Amino acid sequence: MMRFIDPHIHMTSRTTDDYQAMRKAGIVAIIEPAFWLGQPRTEAGAFKDYFSSLVGWEQFRSSQFGIKHYCTMGLNSKEANNVPLAEQVMELLPQYVHKENVVAIGEIGYDDQTEAEDRFFREQIELAKEVELPILVHTPHRDKKKGTYRSMDVLEEHGVDPSMVVIDHNNEETCKEVLDRGYWTAFTIYPNTKMGNLRMVEVVKQYGSERIIVDSSADWGVSDPLSVPKTAHLMLEKGISKEDVHKTCYQNALEVYSKSGNMKESDWEDYSIDQADLHEGNCVLRGQTPKQGSSDNIVAN
Repeated sequence: MMRFIDPHIHMTSRTTDDYQAMRKAGIVAIIEPAFWLGQPRTEAGAFKDYFSSLVGWEQFRSSQFGIKHYCTMGLNSKEANNVPLAEQVMELLPQYVHKENVVAIGEIGYDDQTEAEDRFFREQIELAKEVELPILVHTPHRDKKKGTYRSMDVLEEHGVDPSMVVIDHNNEETCKEVLDRGYWTAFTIYPNTKMGNLRMVEVVKQYGSERIIVDSSADWGVSDPLSVPKTAHLMLEKGISKEDVHKTCYQNALEVYSKSGNMKESDWEDYSIDQADLHEGNCVLRGQTPKQGSSDNIVAN
């Protein structure tokens, strides 16, 4: 079975059934970026609890289904517009960026492209430089081309090496410019919006696999946590080489996020599961017999 990494998926919004299906489909590692939860948070404590869950409970929950969990830390662009709260969140972030499963600062960037968004985007770029972590950039859903180009311009103003940056939520309109400027170029595959997997096949046919990354961004909306393996299999059906599929659906994500020093392939090789384990007194079970042993064997059985 091919192995996959989903380097942008919001598992806080997903179920244990999703974890089981993902592992069965070959997903061995995921990255969960800090993001907007669907409604504005009103207190800094809400961010603190959320960040704590990304480095605590969610990492544990993922491990119990044989998937290695990493995350990125950041103030998302949508909530950057509440300036007093955003300032408090910026004070919180240094407490979390050094945690063992944090592989980048993100997802940061623009939503409505306001002055406040610009301010906190720049501040988090400087934080990433200070702690020597990659950056995951969220490009806006509205006026995407302008926002994507502006994001790269700002990164260049701050002297960031493009090889340390993943620009996400790309489409056919932005892809060439992002690649030409040397950035990792990621695509979120959704069932109905953004990039569909047939469109993704055509992008890889046109541009190849160099610095191109496939992810699902599956969250609380209509989305598919199996987008990466489904797109990979469609690529193979459409004549794209296994090498190119491996790069876009596994190797490229590993290469860029391993620059954090916190992500390596050995993390999920010979991965053992013990569902009798507890996290702060809690487990993932609800009366089931705990599974134990190699994650590959447990999935197979």
